[in-house]
Amino acid sequence: MDDMKKMVLDYVKREYLEEDDDREVTETTKLISGGIVDSFSMVSLKRFLEKKYGIRIPDADATPEAFDTVNTIVDLVNRFKKS
Repeated sequence: MDDMKKMVLDYVKREYLEEDDDREVTETTKLISGGIVDSFSMVSLKRFLEKKYGIRIPDADATPEAFDTVNTIVDLVNRFKKS
């Protein structure tokens, strides 16, 4: 697992799972459609990623589908990162 995937996965576990939540979350776990991340949490995750990577993710691209798994989140961030 690369560093960005690990960072996003750790962030999701730390910010959106309760301590007693025993669900296993991987890079393919459905975050939004699985009920782990809601729309308010998606906005905070978007802001975190923008600050962390110095990018701007247009609202039109910040869709529930784009934020539904760690893999799709990493793909989204990579689209907007400066190469």
